[in-house]
Amino acid sequence: MKDPHWTILDSTYLLKDTWFKVRKDTCRKPDGTIVSPYYVYEFPTWVTVLAITGEQQVVMVKQYRHAIGEVSLEIPGGCVDDTDDNLEHAVSRELMEETGYSFDKYYYLGKTSPNPSTNSNWMHMFLATGGEKVSEQQLDEHEEIEVLLFSIDELKQMIKEQKIVQAMHVTCIHYALEKLDELSI
Repeated sequence: MKDPHWTILDSTYLLKDTWFKVRKDTCRKPDGTIVSPYYVYEFPTWVTVLAITGEQQVVMVKQYRHAIGEVSLEIPGGCVDDTDDNLEHAVSRELMEETGYSFDKYYYLGKTSPNPSTNSNWMHMFLATGGEKVSEQQLDEHEEIEVLLFSIDELKQMIKEQKIVQAMHVTCIHYALEKLDELSI
């Protein structure tokens, strides 16, 4: 197979904001065909986690998601900040901020691409176990997050009934349930 990579001939930012950048590329494919414009959405690296307390309860968050105009049931997660030492620190920080829970152990489950045709970032997935509530939430200015606890069986039923609509979170849940030997839904 020939090298399938495209060569970027020109790249212009159309938007640069804190959490989102839009780039317009002009590219040449290996066969010489020019592709223009090709839009790329740049987001920060993300982390997400299936978090389980010491009592075997799954820690979930519920919040309004404006883009779909609905309240969404999700697992905790967010952006990796420049101040984070590593991915585990980022997921631990996000858990503390969104839920007030601290966890004994973290298992890295891999990474997934939100949409490799347009998005340049990765989402790194974790399983956290041995959680305990140690503080109140430390939410950002625009966050309103309700913390809910469910059994693993309740989580599996919500997946089966498609009550969790965030596709990347469903992916993380899948890998975490596999790690826990709880994959049958």
